[in-house]
Amino acid sequence: MKMRNYMHSPVNSRPSTPPRTFSETIMEDNIQNAELIIRRWELTTSSSDIHISKTPQLFTDQETNRRDAQHFVKAVEDLKTSMHFYLKLDSSSEILIRAQNLMEIAMKILEREFYTILKANRSFLDAESVSHRSSASRASTWSVSSDFENEELASEDDNYDNETTQSEDNSDKSSEILMSNLKTIADCMISAGYGKECVYIYKLIRRSMTDETLYYLGVEKLSSSQIQKMDWNVLELKIKKWLTAVKTAVKTLFHGERILCDHVFSASDNIRESCFSEIVKDNALTLLSFPENVAKYKKILSPEKMFRFLDIYEAISDLWIEIEVIFSFDSLSVVKSQAVASLLKLGEAVRTMLSQFEAAIQRDSSKAAVPGGAVHPLTRYVMNYLVFLADYSGSVADIVSDWPMAAQSPLPESYFSSPVSTHGGMEEESPASTISARLAWLILVLLCKLDAKAGFYGEHVAQSYLFLANNLNYVVSKVRTSSLSLLMGSEWISKHELKVKNYTANYERMGWNKVIASVPSNPMADISILEVKNCFRNFNAGFEEAYRVQGSWVIPDSKLRDQVKISLARAIIPRYRVFYKKYREVLGRERQLEPIVRFAPEDLENYLSDLFFGNGSSGSTVTTATMSYISSSSSVTSI
Repeated sequence: MKMRNYMHSPVNSRPSTPPRTFSETIMEDNIQNAELIIRRWELTTSSSDIHISKTPQLFTDQETNRRDAQHFVKAVEDLKTSMHFYLKLDSSSEILIRAQNLMEIAMKILEREFYTILKANRSFLDAESVSHRSSASRASTWSVSSDFENEELASEDDNYDNETTQSEDNSDKSSEILMSNLKTIADCMISAGYGKECVYIYKLIRRSMTDETLYYLGVEKLSSSQIQKMDWNVLELKIKKWLTAVKTAVKTLFHGERILCDHVFSASDNIRESCFSEIVKDNALTLLSFPENVAKYKKILSPEKMFRFLDIYEAISDLWIEIEVIFSFDSLSVVKSQAVASLLKLGEAVRTMLSQFEAAIQRDSSKAAVPGGAVHPLTRYVMNYLVFLADYSGSVADIVSDWPMAAQSPLPESYFSSPVSTHGGMEEESPASTISARLAWLILVLLCKLDAKAGFYGEHVAQSYLFLANNLNYVVSKVRTSSLSLLMGSEWISKHELKVKNYTANYERMGWNKVIASVPSNPMADISILEVKNCFRNFNAGFEEAYRVQGSWVIPDSKLRDQVKISLARAIIPRYRVFYKKYREVLGRERQLEPIVRFAPEDLENYLSDLFFGNGSSGSTVTTATMSYISSSSSVTSI
């Protein structure tokens, strides 16, 4: 009975716990394994300061640490998977809270690692080292995450130039390892939802490095008003520094930062854009706004200063492709806009100075004749200026391509042969032809000015032509022997060489016509003794006068000087020699009170060879020298 009653009494026991599923067992094991790994690397200092730690570094290039880093990243991935599992199962479970605390610890460890790599390896992560890489893909060689599938290190040394030193190889390899470790940490933190903390550290350190680099490059943030107050000598020094800095900044600094940022944050386009933009935007604007402020400089903006402006213009133009690629993000379009604005302002300044240069030629009011008919200082100044300008032909062509010639100064069609390009069977003006027209016009303005200055020689018309020949020859020589030859063309050169010949021919005609005409055109013709005497007297007087007047005249160019001498000798000496030989003996049979034949043909050659050096002394002594030579020379008949 009791037994029966006992058996039918209620059982006093707790309800049993539901059995765990296989998935729960796996997830809990994941958390337990992750805790073992994460706790090993837990920070030994307060969690508020990740920058100081007594814990050994997890991410290094040592084989043991590489395996530890692999296990750590794998533990974080497993922990994240378990958290997602329990979040769906029970968002308030104790095991989920435990996992969340572990994740916080793991992220603090990764923050520490990320900061340490960036801070302690500045020499391997500087922009120059990073920009050596042809592409960010090479960094995957030492990626911790990729080593989970392949423990062997990929050997990429074959991609390096065989001539690089071992130290350079080691440096590049170190950069690759560091970049890959940074990427692994960033991927892990972004995947776990801690991208904000990672980005903050990255921006903080890389921005300071960028600021420091630009400081050492001499880049200053100068306003337009500050530049306006500078003397040109001071500003020119800053321009020189900028020209050096801008190439390094764009090709190395900004380029390297873009490569590093793209690689480290390749997991998120938004993050890599915001990171890179915040790091370089202000510095890039400071760098590229300097040219625009310089272009607004108003203190005596003389034409000579234009070449510095062209240096800046070319620097930006040469870097434009890099600028477009590096600052391709939408958030950085303002940087490209600033570069364009600087180019436009520089172009305006250059056009202004070109106009001032033309006006300076036209305003030249010097009225003194150049001694000896030599090359005018204005000719030297203008042509040397244009030779320098031609070295910037690409930039100048861009600047003047949409700048029409002044309506009041049309260029004669036949003045030069401009290069044209064809498109669809039709001729169209090329940038080269645009600058050619501009330069041809400036030369024409100079030549017109020289034509006016030739009138300063007054009654010495022959010297006016010699002046024109000297100056045009100088112009043509400068064009032929410089980059101007490509712009002006061979036809232009040929036409103006012909003009030089015409000028020298006019000089010979005006300066030596009396001498040439004093000898009969047919020197072998029989004429009376009286006529022979008159011919010799007229020749003597004409030659002495021409030699006296032209003794101080000059032809600076040796080639042109020889050409003129040869031409004069051919025009005078052969006919005189025949006449001299025919009548020398006839006159020798008569006694005269004065010598009729003063010059032997050899004398003429000597006198002509002395001309055009501008010594000014030979002309005053011609008669005395001639008489002295006649008295001591048997080749000349004295009567």
